[in-house]
Amino acid sequence: MSEANQTVFALVDCNNFYASCEKLFRPDLKHTPVAVLSNNDGCIVARSKEVKALGIKMGVPMFQVQDEIKRHGIVCFSSNYALYADLSNRVMTILEEEAPQVEVYSIDEAFMDLTGLGLVTDLWSFATKVKAKVDRWTGISVGVGIAPTKTLAKLANHAAKKYPATGSVVDLMNPERQKRLLALVDVADVWGVGRRTTAKLKARGIQTALDLANADAKSIRNEFSVVLERTIRELNGVSCLELEGLQPTKQQIICSRSFGYKVTDKQELREAVAKYTTRAAEKLRGERRLCGVVSVFIRTSPHIKNEPFYGKTLSVELPNPTDDTRDLLDVSNEIFQRIWRAGFRYMKAGVMLADFYEHGVSQPDLFRTDRTKHNSKALMTVVDTIKHSGLGNVFFASQGGSPQWSMKREHLSPSYTTKWAELPKVW
Repeated sequence: MSEANQTVFALVDCNNFYASCEKLFRPDLKHTPVAVLSNNDGCIVARSKEVKALGIKMGVPMFQVQDEIKRHGIVCFSSNYALYADLSNRVMTILEEEAPQVEVYSIDEAFMDLTGLGLVTDLWSFATKVKAKVDRWTGISVGVGIAPTKTLAKLANHAAKKYPATGSVVDLMNPERQKRLLALVDVADVWGVGRRTTAKLKARGIQTALDLANADAKSIRNEFSVVLERTIRELNGVSCLELEGLQPTKQQIICSRSFGYKVTDKQELREAVAKYTTRAAEKLRGERRLCGVVSVFIRTSPHIKNEPFYGKTLSVELPNPTDDTRDLLDVSNEIFQRIWRAGFRYMKAGVMLADFYEHGVSQPDLFRTDRTKHNSKALMTVVDTIKHSGLGNVFFASQGGSPQWSMKREHLSPSYTTKWAELPKVW
């Protein structure tokens, strides 16, 4: 393949993203170990480099490491989704300004298509400039891995983070450099190789990424899957995974949360279901889709001794697909009334929307009246506009005013970038 036609990918990955977001507006915590907690402040889901150095594992329950937290002065934060999403959007916007195509892979990483760029500029220098721009404009540090395939770009990014001498940028376009790095990487660190597959590969003597790259692709396909065969080809510099410029349309939308405490009151649980229904409806309109099926579930904790377990899920097919929050609230409330059982301490509830249609494509039920509410689209547009403006909020009465069942977020930082009242103050 000629240099002009060879694909070039760059994976840009934010370093310790959630923890970095929390440190960004707290310069006093620059060298302090910081951990971010999961919903209800249950487990550690993100760690700064200082916390990683202490050996505290990802996903460990907070109560199990209370002594270490106190001993090392670890500062813990509840997950601040509004802050993380906004800063992620700022990083991705910069990347989209620098490359013709960008695939946002997750909240903290994205692939850039740099094919052909090497003909007019040095790839390493370009990536270094992109890294410096993101750092300067957002305060978020990133690592960049460049390679002819997405799998190799992942490994290049892994090396950029692991080896400080790289300056957080690794260009892996050279085949010899590829082989040297593959020989250093455990097969478990290859993108898409899971725990069970790793165990089977190592039983066959495949210990490193280079071992996997040198394995016979056909026999690997027969014993494992076509996916792993594709990984082998990618490790050998043959691009099999294209850049996905557009996010695929969702097949379902789920909104659920564990409660801050066990809920026994029917009205409280009903308000939670209404809240999740409203949020799911907002996401549905964001997808520009109509929903044909609504499901609701409620359940107690299966882990509490001497307490009976109860969990129930029920789905209802709508006669006419809709995206109107009011219609969906009517259905979810009807479902809730049917699955509610008194005498239990509920720990979680959720709503799922499925069976999506594009506007104007669905076939209404010929034997039922179309109950689409008057000016439905206009009203929902106004509701969404007000909420997304950040200047006010509109909510439905069934959600309740001040829910007591909300997630426990005792260590929540301000929404520095999305709420006027919580803007950082400089004295």
